[in-house]
Amino acid sequence: MTQGPRVYGSERDDPEPGPQPGRDYRELTGGPLDGQLIEVTGWTEEEITTGAFLITPHSAYGPGGRASYGPTFSRPGGPWVWEGDTP
Repeated sequence: MTQGPRVYGSERDDPEPGPQPGRDYRELTGGPLDGQLIEVTGWTEEEITTGAFLITPHSAYGPGGRASYGPTFSRPGGPWVWEGDTP
């Protein structure tokens, strides 16, 4: 069985870790969460254009560290790119 990208925050053993119909997502590119999707359904336009600091066990700071992802100026509706890690 081929699975699509996993949604950030879903468990590895989740039977349906992929995107769900009727929801809005942004792809995460680069960094420790590369290839995952972040659900932005219900987020304000300001929140979406700001990006997010996402907890990940694979950051440069180890478990509990955060990876910063956000849209690029040239592609505000496109994938979010990794901007670096923070404790």
